Amino acid sequence: MAVSQYEEKLKGGHPNSLGNTLDVVEHVLGDRSHVQELINTWKSDDEVVRLRVQNAVRRVAKEQPEWIFAHIDDLQGWIADIDQASTKWVLSILFMWFDDKMDAAQRQRAIEVMKNNLHYDDWIVQNNTIESLTHFAKKDEKLKEWLVPELQTLTRSRHKSVAKRANKYLDQLI
Repeated sequence: MAVSQYEEKLKGGHPNSLGNTLDVVEHVLGDRSHVQELINTWKSDDEVVRLRVQNAVRRVAKEQPEWIFAHIDDLQGWIADIDQASTKWVLSILFMWFDDKMDAAQRQRAIEVMKNNLHYDDWIVQNNTIESLTHFAKKDEKLKEWLVPELQTLTRSRHKSVAKRANKYLDQLI
């Protein structure tokens, strides 16, 4: 049984293609009441569907950030627990975009999610999380104190882009 009407639309094709993602985005942007169903599609067992869901959610958030922010509890809860790189890096981006909308507790939860993802074995997750955590650390001395040694470790990453980004953002914090 499909988790939502969008699951079937987002299945199939090459995993790196958008498939019908843009059609789903257009449908959701046409009626805010469909946002919850899009979010629920993240429950799919199909990794490709989840990849496309995160892409769709990011696109909707870009156009209507408050629509996605309304689901911050899901983003910081069960969605943050999904063990998939694309979900982890898109959450990092969304949390940074939503910084001015979050209250102190939501911001702290976002930071905890990102701290847990910082060393996730995926260079895209690491790069996005470095940027987002640095964004938050510029306004949070305690986080900055935690992040600086973490970035120093990541400057020695086997991924050249991660090492380069860690150095870049380390320079902004010290």
